[in-house]
Amino acid sequence: MNAMKAEDVVEFIQRMEENDIDVVVDGGWGVDALLGHQTRQHDDLDIAIQHQDLPRLSELMSARCYSHFPTPSETEFNFTLVDAEGRRVDVHTYTFDSDGKLVEGIEYPIESLAGSGTINGYSVRCITAEWMVKFHAQYEPDETDFRDVLALCTRFGLALPETYRKFVGK
Repeated sequence: MNAMKAEDVVEFIQRMEENDIDVVVDGGWGVDALLGHQTRQHDDLDIAIQHQDLPRLSELMSARCYSHFPTPSETEFNFTLVDAEGRRVDVHTYTFDSDGKLVEGIEYPIESLAGSGTINGYSVRCITAEWMVKFHAQYEPDETDFRDVLALCTRFGLALPETYRKFVGK
């Protein structure tokens, strides 16, 4: 698989915006967007979109030669697309009702989708720093997770989650 470069991410987001698809950047690129600069290489781009936008996204991605890349953990609301160059986009979808209550899809609290940051100088929507840290605390972290979470906690004045304290002093 090829790395997803900042230029690729920005071009992808611009294409989605041109087609009225609201994209919220998640994962490693979401961390870097919040920090305002790229901190490491990323194997993929994690995005969150409204489930209703999935047909349009699929059409646009197919036109860009992206195809479905099966993974064991995929669902109707969480799957991966890959292009001929090996660039991956992990798609996470959600649906909220008119009261902001999750109806189906990935369990993003609506307030978690309200972050903003920059990638390569381009303004993007992303998961908020608080929720990015909370999401990272839901699984067993590795060194990369620790560096991401520590950077977010330092930059935004957030408490380091207990699961990450074992890395302090290493």
